[in-house]
Order: sequence, then structure tokens, then C-alpha cells
Amino acid sequence: MILAPGRQLHKDAAGPVLVSRAGPVRLNASAAAILELCDGTRTREEIIAQTVGSGSEGLAGDVREFLDAASRRGWIIETPGAPPA
Repeated sequence: MILAPGRQLHKDAAGPVLVSRAGPVRLNASAAAILELCDGTRTREEIIAQTVGSGSEGLAGDVREFLDAASRRGWIIETPGAPPA
């Protein structure tokens, strides 16, 4: 997964912001941490695993829902898989 073209993560005095031509979107720390992992080197499942760690399946479901919502909003793009190391 990767941030969609024209989207950038920034931090200002009030916290994390996703910036695009449509305007800024204020993010909470969890959303920003997930989006930071969307750098094109990880698959959806790798992002979920890294975010959740040994957490509950319920938390994994929350991360999946966030990624789905971010994709619907055009914030991120699915990639077929992480590139080879």
C-alpha cells in the first residue's frame, strides 16, 4: 500500500495532518502511524501485523476498517505486494 499521489503526511503544532489538493485532514496518532507504514514496501496484511503486533483480532479488524476507509477516500492505493528486498 502507498499514499495516493498528491497526498503527504505532515506534523504541525496541533499534530499529524494528511495534506492534499482538497485540503488538510487532521489525523489522530493511530491513523498517522498506520499511514506512515503505507510507503509501498508493505502489503495490507504486513501493515496490519506491524500495527497490531501481538494484539487482539479485534484491533486487527479496526486497522482493516481504517485501511478500507482510507482507500475509499482516496488517501491510499493498494499495491500488489511489497517489492523484493
